[in-house]
Amino acid sequence: MITATITERTAASEQTASTENEQYAHATALLTERAECGGRDRHCARLREQAIVECLPLAEHIARRFSGRGEPYDDLHQVARMGLIQAIDRFDPRAGSNLLSFAVPTVMGEVRRHFRDRAPTIRVPRRSRELYDQVKIAREELAQEQQGDPSDEALAERLQTTPSAVRKAMDDCACGAAVSLDAVGTAGGEVPALTERLGERDPGFEEVDDVLVLDPVVRGLSPRDRRILGLRFYDCKSQREIAETIGCSQMHVSRRLRQTLSRLRAELTAAT
Repeated sequence: MITATITERTAASEQTASTENEQYAHATALLTERAECGGRDRHCARLREQAIVECLPLAEHIARRFSGRGEPYDDLHQVARMGLIQAIDRFDPRAGSNLLSFAVPTVMGEVRRHFRDRAPTIRVPRRSRELYDQVKIAREELAQEQQGDPSDEALAERLQTTPSAVRKAMDDCACGAAVSLDAVGTAGGEVPALTERLGERDPGFEEVDDVLVLDPVVRGLSPRDRRILGLRFYDCKSQREIAETIGCSQMHVSRRLRQTLSRLRAELTAAT
């Protein structure tokens, strides 16, 4: 029983493969005849169109092979058909190869190029991608019915989901593609490239880090040393002005600053 079933399936598979080979062999013969007639009159155009129609199952097969990878099947099918047309137009029967061996890598290359150029750089959750495709269709339908852009609530009602889910799907897919930093916008006039609109590094962040590191160390100094440091580095006074302010000699101020800075340096080095 099992042997008979296997034999039947093998025979059916061989028959299908034979039919496909005959189909593509006939397409090769059509393109050979087209090449011989020069490819310029209406008869040659009909031969080309017939060869394309006979090879359409190949495009469908390759599109299905790449389906389920985040891109709609209809888009993949269209890209595969475009690749098939390119393969038929570029096929030269005089080169010695058959059409099938030439068309398959050409069509697959076109589909892979589509993934490279159009597929999201950042992987979008499958649920968001599926809902996003449904939202696009529902938006077109509601736009025609309402004669205007539908709201998120209307889309959610049509798709039997929540407005927040609709917005999440739109946001997720909008973030799925990378944007060139050198791209120049034109909305509302010419917009500078992103590289010219990015903020520069804020020096205030480094100052905050310095304060957080220095604060506990400075608190360990005597009030007099802290005052000398504040007058020197916060008020930017000279050593002579500091001496006049606190009522001591300039030499004393110089010595206290040197000792205080050495202590701070040693404690900070030990802390890091």
